[in-house]
Amino acid sequence: MRGVKNVRVFVLMIKGLFFTGLFAAALLSTYLLLSGVSLNEATKWMFRDQAVLSEEDKPRDLDASQDWTQYPAHKVTATGYTAGKESTGKTPDHPAYGITYSGVKVKRDLYSTIAADTSVFPIGSVLFIPEYGFGVVADTGSAIKGDRIDLYYDTVQDVYKEWGKKTLNVYLIQKGKGTLTEEALQLLNEEESMQVFRQELLKKVE
Repeated sequence: MRGVKNVRVFVLMIKGLFFTGLFAAALLSTYLLLSGVSLNEATKWMFRDQAVLSEEDKPRDLDASQDWTQYPAHKVTATGYTAGKESTGKTPDHPAYGITYSGVKVKRDLYSTIAADTSVFPIGSVLFIPEYGFGVVADTGSAIKGDRIDLYYDTVQDVYKEWGKKTLNVYLIQKGKGTLTEEALQLLNEEESMQVFRQELLKKVE
């Protein structure tokens, strides 16, 4: 029974590792091999409180889901923009309406399209922006230079209601390589482990 208790502690530690499922699985396999505890016993402990964990312990707020300060921080001034004439000068009948500099369509989602100075954040860079979520650099702007970024929203009302203008730290999750495709953006938004956060965000923007 001592081995089972030890594996229970180990499994609880694994539950706390967010975004590291494959690494955690490898650690668990190694532990089971070295401890002699059967997979059946370990599985019982792992799923014993699964319902409680899913409903009560699993964070649904992306901001609180992990320590974002582990990533490089950049202080920026962030504003909001839309695909409309007030931001881009384009109307819905324009052939380039809603199309970003990278070629992908604007999107407010778990991973939203944002505009940045590409000498600071290249196209394809993924930022975490507190109170907004993930932003993928897909666009540029004549006024977006240096430490300024522009966050996409569907409507002007959303810009004023949800954001306005803020100066804050954002976190560089991944530096882009200068390109972004619709397929890559779709894959990010459909990542299975992130759907609980995606659904919460989509409820807010509906």
